[in-house]
Amino acid sequence: MDTPQDPAPDEGRRPGASGAEAEIDHQEGKHPAKQDPFASLRNAGFALYLVGSLVSNAGNQMRVVAVGWEVYERTQTALGLGLIGLTLALPVLLLALPAGAAADRYPRKRLIQIAQIGLAASGAGLAWVSYTGAPVALTYLFLLGTGIFRAIGWPASQAIVTGLVPTRVFANATMWRSVAYQIASTLGPLAGGFLVAWHGPATVYITDAASSLVLLGCLFFVIPTPQARSTEKKSWRSLIEGARFVRRQPVILSTITLDMVAVLFGGATALLPIYATDVLGVGAEGFGWMRAMPSLGAIAMGLSLALLPPMRYAGRTLLLAVVAFGVSTIVFGLSTSFPLSLVALFCLGAADNISVVVRSTVLQLLTPDEMRGRVAAVNAVFIGTSNEIGELESGTVASVIGAVPTVVFGGVMTLLTVGAAAWIWPPLRRLGALEDLEPPETVPAPA
Repeated sequence: MDTPQDPAPDEGRRPGASGAEAEIDHQEGKHPAKQDPFASLRNAGFALYLVGSLVSNAGNQMRVVAVGWEVYERTQTALGLGLIGLTLALPVLLLALPAGAAADRYPRKRLIQIAQIGLAASGAGLAWVSYTGAPVALTYLFLLGTGIFRAIGWPASQAIVTGLVPTRVFANATMWRSVAYQIASTLGPLAGGFLVAWHGPATVYITDAASSLVLLGCLFFVIPTPQARSTEKKSWRSLIEGARFVRRQPVILSTITLDMVAVLFGGATALLPIYATDVLGVGAEGFGWMRAMPSLGAIAMGLSLALLPPMRYAGRTLLLAVVAFGVSTIVFGLSTSFPLSLVALFCLGAADNISVVVRSTVLQLLTPDEMRGRVAAVNAVFIGTSNEIGELESGTVASVIGAVPTVVFGGVMTLLTVGAAAWIWPPLRRLGALEDLEPPETVPAPA
């Protein structure tokens, strides 16, 4: 790989800004004169990357639906669903920190391209297992490959965005990334549910593999601004510097912890196949709608955030959003009505979108560019795996006490987490406008 260090941004100029843009920032201050909902989309590289990511994520969501349905159909156990989460989470836990260090040393675009090639190969493997009726153990093997390549590309895919848009519109870019992801999470489960019902899981896996190649192709035309490369000597200390940095930043630490614990215990979506089959009796198509409803809620909230003025009290808004997430989880867990369950899932997704936008913006804007890969790796370990570990927790607990008590328990734990986070981290309660955030001066941490 090409490893020479890129020149650092000019002193006093935000990363990714041209001279003209920096002068505009100087004259107008940090805030634009008028709220522009499409500010980040006017950057061609970001828009193309967003489209490619949307297609790739849609394929990924289709694969999630197909794997969950096929594994439950073949194993008839909640534990079988939980093992899916464990298989996907383990590679992230083991590889995220090295991948984050690589994202700070090597071109981030190249790492993402390598990951997409691996994801396409894993999707093709899943299709072969499903089509030939090979042992279900091989399904977990190719899911492990999916987890490995996802771990390789994850930190780079998070950190590359700061090289595609100016800092002053990064919050807007985060919002559109969230909207695009949720659109994928809406179309993917719907399409996946219908394709599973009509053509079987193998067709879904092939479609997932093709979607990874779409993002690979888009990246050939995306040219990010030169990143600030890490010049630290390769060592264990350098590898874990992202975790040290997060520990020293209470706002970052609190938002990551809050989101992680809420998702860990509030993972109702892991048990949707059981709800669709045994609780509500709505079949594969109803399962697809249930998978899609959180994303529809998130899309609606994301578009609202784009049109409304920026948050003035982001910390309080985040805490209230997680409360709404917990309440919606409890309502879904207790519901025996399909329409009410869909409404609860819609509200759950809307609340979660607020959390995603606040956390992602805080994470990137409070982190120096030369550390964004390693900090994104920490985020991947705690947030990225919380979904999969939450699936394992939900599947394991549900196999003992049942699906409904498990979901309700998760919602209650989410509400308790909000109170604990608000008490432990006062800076979170005082967090104001996101566009005012700036990275601190980087001071080496003591050994």
